[in-house]
Amino acid sequence: MAKLKDMLKIDMPREKLEKYGVGKLSDAELLAILLRTGTKDLNVLKLAQKILKKFENEKFIDTGIDELKNIHGLGIAKACEIIACFELGRRMLKGKKSSILLSPKDVWERMEDIRGSKKEHFVIFYLDSRNQEIQREIISIGTLNASLIHPREVFESAIKYSAAQIIVAHNHPSGLTEPSKEDIIISKRLTEAGKILDIEIMDHIIVSKDEYKSMKELNLL
Repeated sequence: MAKLKDMLKIDMPREKLEKYGVGKLSDAELLAILLRTGTKDLNVLKLAQKILKKFENEKFIDTGIDELKNIHGLGIAKACEIIACFELGRRMLKGKKSSILLSPKDVWERMEDIRGSKKEHFVIFYLDSRNQEIQREIISIGTLNASLIHPREVFESAIKYSAAQIIVAHNHPSGLTEPSKEDIIISKRLTEAGKILDIEIMDHIIVSKDEYKSMKELNLL
């Protein structure tokens, strides 16, 4: 049985988190970081996978200390750490609403402060691997031009926020939401840059006060 220390260093969960951000880790890799060590027969990643397989996600979060500590390879100390981690997460998120972007309409609604503006605003929604919004940033204000929207500005923040994917959006002050030639050029440049960094451009959405269009739905992305 291969031990975790025998894996390539870059593939180890902690090093992977440090290099690529928490959004790039699987559930098993996140749990492996909490567990730290495995058993004689299973490395820590295999142990984490075994535990997750035993429970459904919802059930695992609500699992009690007695059930966890009896799993071979856990014991009381690791079981307590897992329970404490879940409880801290619940307390930190209590009363907070998660903002999840799933459709162009959701993005249009989140652009309420911008979509009726007389100036073009180029906006990036940085998302985690579960499509949950991490941060929204306005990259540029004014006439949209490919020379003004540099991939470096877009993906520098993506790396800072450990984003797994991105939604691009901007408003058309004219009220017309048909993509322009410039919009298509910008989308292609960002998509190609995203492929290099393994950060997906999920959509480019053009909004106005009353409507929106998804370039992905128009097969322009």
